[in-house]
Amino acid sequence: MITAKSSDAKSFELIPPGTYIARCYSMVDLGTHDDEFQGRKKKTHKVRITWELPTETRVFKPENGEQPFVISKEFTLSMAEKANLRGFLTSWRGKPFTAEEAMAFDVTKLLGVPCQLSIIHEQGRKDPTRQYERISAITPLMKGVVCPPQSNSTFVFSLEEFSTDAFNALPDWLKEIVRESDEYKELSSPVEVTHSTPVSIDDESDDLPF
Repeated sequence: MITAKSSDAKSFELIPPGTYIARCYSMVDLGTHDDEFQGRKKKTHKVRITWELPTETRVFKPENGEQPFVISKEFTLSMAEKANLRGFLTSWRGKPFTAEEAMAFDVTKLLGVPCQLSIIHEQGRKDPTRQYERISAITPLMKGVVCPPQSNSTFVFSLEEFSTDAFNALPDWLKEIVRESDEYKELSSPVEVTHSTPVSIDDESDDLPF
């Protein structure tokens, strides 16, 4: 018997639409890629940011017990006035950036920082029969709301400070994206290997560290 199966036979549970307490725990530098917008080709540097939802848990693998849902969002790594990343971070911290702050912002400052995420479902662009989850809004935690302790380990992958261990920890599909970046292609044989270290965040502070 030779059985052909649908490519979408494997399913996964979507995060139900709603607003959730969340905490940023992962930052992956995807590097610079060729992009096209409205017929114009350009180079864009992308970053993938991931949050865990500590109050929304499931048993995904019996051996791991209950774990929080996670959700990611990709941005062009730009703090230009109209850049999506800048607008998103402005909503997160609840106040605009000054021109000086926006000159150079280290996005790893977001690691460990709690927030509230609004999540919606959308139809796929290529396959309208499939639905996908998407972050539609982000805000600071409401006053008096406490985010549970972080469950997943803090993770950073940076092409500027390349770590072989961090690269090997990426899922294969993300490795392929990174390998196609201009920065990775220039790394013929990295000599220095650095290791990502967790960023300590004081949960009791009302002031966001960015």
